[in-house]
Amino acid sequence: MIVLQKVLLKSKLYSVDEFGVVNYKTRFVALFSITMIVALISILGTITYFAEQGVNGATINNWSDAFWLMVMSSTTIGFGDHYPVTLIGRLMVTLMFILGVGILGGLGALITSKIFGFSDTNVKNRELRKQNDDIYLKLLEIEKHFNNMSEKKGSED
Repeated sequence: MIVLQKVLLKSKLYSVDEFGVVNYKTRFVALFSITMIVALISILGTITYFAEQGVNGATINNWSDAFWLMVMSSTTIGFGDHYPVTLIGRLMVTLMFILGVGILGGLGALITSKIFGFSDTNVKNRELRKQNDDIYLKLLEIEKHFNNMSEKKGSED
């Protein structure tokens, strides 16, 4: 795990600020998500297409039907015009439900946060940590000054 973190840090896909907060490159995350969903649709659609070919009662007759099925599965719309009848086809759709919803949900959250500019709690936390550090340093300075005054008063008595 530590090796993976070192590799990722050297790859410049994210940076760690002075407070230890990880800041990911959102463009990379978005591009990675889009690439993953396209790859999943292509791979799982192809597997489903070959599994459904020639099966009695199959509604997936060509690759575009399988592609459409995977797109609808990844968004959980599922119009019902195309559906798998084989176990392999059903497993591929189930896998797409689970992975597709997660990937598209994460991508949607990323886009929404950028468009609507929801406040970044990491930024607020960094500001609060900086303020706390400044207050703590000022408190130490006051304490040192108070101790010096106490020592001077003690030596006068």
